[in-house]
Amino acid sequence: MNTPLDNKLRLQGVGMTSQRTRERLVQRLVDQGISNIEVLDVLRHLPRHLFLDEALSHRAYEDTALPIGFGQTLSQPYIVARMTEILIAATSKRNKVLEIGTGSGYQTSVLAPFVGELYSVERIRPLQEKARQIIRQLKIHNVRFHHADGGFGWASQGPFDAILSAAAPARIPEDLKQQLAPNGVLIIPVGEQEQVLTMVVRKGDSDEFIEKVLEPVKFVPLIQGVTR
Repeated sequence: MNTPLDNKLRLQGVGMTSQRTRERLVQRLVDQGISNIEVLDVLRHLPRHLFLDEALSHRAYEDTALPIGFGQTLSQPYIVARMTEILIAATSKRNKVLEIGTGSGYQTSVLAPFVGELYSVERIRPLQEKARQIIRQLKIHNVRFHHADGGFGWASQGPFDAILSAAAPARIPEDLKQQLAPNGVLIIPVGEQEQVLTMVVRKGDSDEFIEKVLEPVKFVPLIQGVTR
């Protein structure tokens, strides 16, 4: 049974999970062009090793995607930081934000400080439950979870000021576009063999959407259905 001291030490990290190692990761992100100081500060203090099995924790502060089971990955810190700073720059209204693909909960935890309420959808129940426990441990209180097919969004809670997807569909789901609030922003990787990070902006309250390709990326595919 873990004691409060055990939990505190695990949060702080030692050796390859120490604060010094996290600082090196942050410097690598700066070198790659991440410039939002607040986003960098969240990544500096967020214990990424908590989102991994112990056997992989020594690799937590590498700038790379890592396996978390069920064919899913803990996203690369660069792309988590990049998508977060894009979303922040694209809209000042972030009262209600939808995340597609909770996964490990790492992107969720990075995004949460910048939004009012974060609604996170995950299709794989065991991943969702583990992420929920970690986010509770980190004392993040503005996240609501939903076990569902992410391609359909979370219509009953919409519309959303912004939507961020951590999985790539072959094409942008119409359901997600329709759940955007007026002037809402969707940040999503799109494609199969070749993927591009794409920003979609709803023009006012119309059914007109402006799409902008941002950069090449590599994500797990957005898969239909749910697993328990």
